[in-house]
Amino acid sequence: MIMSEICQVCGLPLELCMCGEIAKEQQKVVIYTLRRRFGKLMTIIEGIDQKDIDHKTLTKKLKEQCACGGTAKDGKIELQGEQREKVKKALIASGFSESSIEVK
Repeated sequence: MIMSEICQVCGLPLELCMCGEIAKEQQKVVIYTLRRRFGKLMTIIEGIDQKDIDHKTLTKKLKEQCACGGTAKDGKIELQGEQREKVKKALIASGFSESSIEVK
């Protein structure tokens, strides 16, 4: 009999683990734009807990869906350009609660 891996947080097998889904629903995400040097716009996503959700993979997914460059640093995700609505749709599609996403 092959033993499946066990989640370190809830103790359930990884196939049944809901920790990631629950963590996504509990986040309070804020999406806004900032004007950087030379008048460039940056879309900033903050409020996503790094302990619960991997910023690196989420940033990669958002960059692919928005077709733009970006980075994850200081607990924030930064994307190039005006991407607020695209980011909101992408976050909802990946399991975040629509009521917990605030677009400024």
